[in-house]
Amino acid sequence: MDHQPTEAPEGGSASAARAARDLRVVFSRLRRRIREVARDEDLTPSQVSALTLAGKHGAATASALAAAEGVRPQSMAATLAALEQHGLIRRTPDPDDGRRQLVTLTENGRERIEGDQRIREEWLARALEDRFTEAERQTLIEAFGLMERLTRP
Repeated sequence: MDHQPTEAPEGGSASAARAARDLRVVFSRLRRRIREVARDEDLTPSQVSALTLAGKHGAATASALAAAEGVRPQSMAATLAALEQHGLIRRTPDPDDGRRQLVTLTENGRERIEGDQRIREEWLARALEDRFTEAERQTLIEAFGLMERLTRP
């Protein structure tokens, strides 16, 4: 990691600016590496993301998934069509509004998500075991507790 001096934002400390930059860079690299571990050759990254999102949201409309993913409804529709072709999602009429359809995971879709998560978690646990001492892992656990504050409003 590049440890060049970092200019502090107005009213902030240099250490906060450096921590922000280093955290962003490390998380970005780690996220990319974790995605590579369970690389789905038959799905695009946007399809994997939509599949995961559908798993988190339960039954949802395509427009709700598009909004949550920050993409146009037309893009989400194309992504969902591909996932449906793979047998990973199903669309059923919304009981409250027959004009809309609800997207849910199929059993294959659920198994796919769970399998990918398991593979990624196993890789990460193995990497932590192989590359860090017990003391370093404990330091990481403490740091994650501190970083948890960043997720709070």
